[in-house]
Amino acid sequence: MSTDPQFATRQIRSGYASATFQNPAVVPIYQSAAYEFESFAAARDIFALRRRGNLYSRTGNPTQTVLEERVAALDGGVAALATASGQSAVLVALLALAKNGEHLVAARQLYGGTVDLLTDTFADFGIEVTLVDQDDLEAWRAAVRPTTRAFFAESIGNPTASVLRVQEVADIAHEAGVPLVVDNTVATPVLQRPKEFGADIVVYSATKFLGGHGSSLGGVIVDLGTFDFGAEPARWPQFTQPFARVGDVVLWERFGQAGSAYLVYAKVKLVHDLGPSLSPFNSFQLIQGIETLDLRVARQSASALTVAAFLDSRPEVSVVRHPGLPGDPGHEAASRYLPRGAGSVFSFDLAGGEEVVENFVDSLGLFSLVANIGDARSLVIHPATTTHSHLDDDQLRLAGFSRATIRLSIGLEDVDDLVADLARSLDLVGALDPADDAARDHDPAREPALVTD
Repeated sequence: MSTDPQFATRQIRSGYASATFQNPAVVPIYQSAAYEFESFAAARDIFALRRRGNLYSRTGNPTQTVLEERVAALDGGVAALATASGQSAVLVALLALAKNGEHLVAARQLYGGTVDLLTDTFADFGIEVTLVDQDDLEAWRAAVRPTTRAFFAESIGNPTASVLRVQEVADIAHEAGVPLVVDNTVATPVLQRPKEFGADIVVYSATKFLGGHGSSLGGVIVDLGTFDFGAEPARWPQFTQPFARVGDVVLWERFGQAGSAYLVYAKVKLVHDLGPSLSPFNSFQLIQGIETLDLRVARQSASALTVAAFLDSRPEVSVVRHPGLPGDPGHEAASRYLPRGAGSVFSFDLAGGEEVVENFVDSLGLFSLVANIGDARSLVIHPATTTHSHLDDDQLRLAGFSRATIRLSIGLEDVDDLVADLARSLDLVGALDPADDAARDHDPAREPALVTD
């Protein structure tokens, strides 16, 4: 194998040596709750963090370890930590940085469940969160407080497909002395490696594109090894002061950046105490999905652009939010941050408004009405009554969409079949009146985009 293997090789080979145990060619499922220690001294040293080893499956499993090493390799990280879901990955990633009385700054353009976590549950923990328009760089800067401990955003927003200007936001975070945490679920490492643009920590809902088949929940946190928690030790006592539960070890001295003191703390304290453990079987399923990740994402992204261009040409559609379209506000940012494709999750509004949404969705044949994304199957959802149902009209507007918005996640079906399915449903809801059609913005920049390989 090459000393510097390429992406497709890493997604198949990283983190597993077939010479281990019974020489299986495929990563096995280590279905065990606990592990037999070879000696008294081995058990003592593993618990004291003086030696690596399997301790108990609440904090890790050999199958999970392969998943972690594989995702870390794809992102160029120093280590990764897998959890039971994408939501728990966000929770653990941020709780390892901020505690009661501290503060986070996050983009307003986030998945609804993440908004719930940050604005509701984190408030219960005594952690304040300021939501800002991710495109307003001065808003990020103005939101910083002495107690701020992290910036958080999605590389591609869900459901609006907004594109984060990662480097600019990372620079502001670093000016404030805090890491940038990026949810890279929609882009995946195929379309973007946030480390290349200054991000410090990446999180994934592995349930989505990494797994790719809608069968298993999972989340992953990747430490990119770029943030120096030792530069301001007083700000990060969880890493730079003795960690009493493991014999007064100072994690930053023992593990540092290269050994990810950050994820050691996240595993030994947060995953150990809160228990968001990933099962060996789900780890196995996610590893299987990752083996075809680049093939799936490339096809889904290309198909999504074709579908978006089609929708943008129809009078029944008032707006399409896809950064691959020349008229989209995120198009310029996508050309820099997503040169390999803008993903396959995007949204559009029906010109007939909220009143025609239900008939449109129910009339679709190939698109499944599912609250998920990143599946091999194409999916549809109405965010305002499902994933973002807690938001009022003003909050929806601030998040960048409306009650007429429909989200699509494009799968692996033949794109012509998907277009035909959408066309039938658009025909059903009816064309706009000529006056309405004339009123629609037909700027040349909004003409359907050409699909390129």
